[in-house]
Amino acid sequence: MAMPIEEWYYEVPLITRTYMTAAVATSLLVYLGIISPYQLYFNYDLIVHRHQYWRLVTNFLYFGTFSLEFLFHMFFLVRHSRMLEEGSFRGKTADFFWLLIFAATATLLLSPIASLLPGPPMTFLGSPLAFTLVYIWSRRNPWIRLNFLGLFVFSAPFLPWVLLGFSLLLNSGFPTGDLMGIAVGHIYYFFEDVWPNERQSGGVRILKTPAFITRLFERTSNDVNIRQPENIGFPADDIDTGADNEQQGSVANTTNVAPDVTAPAT
Repeated sequence: MAMPIEEWYYEVPLITRTYMTAAVATSLLVYLGIISPYQLYFNYDLIVHRHQYWRLVTNFLYFGTFSLEFLFHMFFLVRHSRMLEEGSFRGKTADFFWLLIFAATATLLLSPIASLLPGPPMTFLGSPLAFTLVYIWSRRNPWIRLNFLGLFVFSAPFLPWVLLGFSLLLNSGFPTGDLMGIAVGHIYYFFEDVWPNERQSGGVRILKTPAFITRLFERTSNDVNIRQPENIGFPADDIDTGADNEQQGSVANTTNVAPDVTAPAT
């Protein structure tokens, strides 16, 4: 008989489950001393001049060592990624996979600009990527009402800004990662949800999923069981009853705290 944690794990949709598993496995390898965070962080010079191309991926997988902060990051990432994948991307696994590729690529391209802002350099970009998913989910669910620690109630589109303000209260550093996530999320939202509906766009979707990615997932569609959205278990009294398609919940004690690893630029 399957254990509850096993049942929950296989209920998580494909892309979210894969990302979560890779992130946990990466932190486990670091914890066991098999690999070092210094082998994972984003460094332009090492990628270009020493051909360490794996850093383009691994910098999105490491959220710090096992700790309360790590658990927060996993909750933050899995919750909103799952709500998106089971909501507006239900049955559109290829589109959700393309969203992650686009968001990761855009974050990498913005990182040199972000390095000019106050605060420490962004060596791991998983947090901005998670914040991008939060932004997109919030803009696609404007009718959902959330409450923050029981202090006040607000509409979902304000969620990224509430979390940004909370991050400023808890951290003395400039919230570079949060702002990067908001910027990338808005770019995707504008070109996917706003621009195609404008008359001058001609209905063209600039960020339409490439055909080869769609074909890739079509080939494996018979092996993927797309589940209906289920109640993740957040208190119902924290949400307006007017919300329907997306998974909803009250805002937990969440903020975007960068992993406690600062690697030297070598």
